[in-house]
Amino acid sequence: MNKPIVTALTTIGLAQFLKIPYKKITDGKWEWEMFFETGGMPSSHSAGVSSLATYIALRRGVKTIDFALATVFGLLVMYDAQGIRRQSGELTIKVNDLEEEVERLRGEEDHHYHDEKSKRLRERLGHQPIEVVGGALFGILSGFIAYKLFEN
Repeated sequence: MNKPIVTALTTIGLAQFLKIPYKKITDGKWEWEMFFETGGMPSSHSAGVSSLATYIALRRGVKTIDFALATVFGLLVMYDAQGIRRQSGELTIKVNDLEEEVERLRGEEDHHYHDEKSKRLRERLGHQPIEVVGGALFGILSGFIAYKLFEN
């Protein structure tokens, strides 16, 4: 069994699950579909790569190529999660609202047709910086706990 992979994948699953009670606390709604969504608190991307790097650091040491690869890979994933993917999500919101905005500019009455449109693009793609940090901290804790469980 590859313990670092098990650690990272378990951490990703736990982070995805934690989005559900977090959403309930912040918005007052149980949204079980959050388990399958990207975006939200904590970032499962950040959690997974942070747990992997932490486990490797504890097992092999911070001076190893393994740790260097995991860290650089993790930083790229976290940058992408909060940078590029977040910008894509914000652009998607604008695209989804564009047709309604064009009708408004034409002076047409809003019949709320667009509120129920089923072909809207997914708007939850990326993360706010705090969600990435939350995921990274959760991942570090998870990697530490997994190391203690597996290696002792």
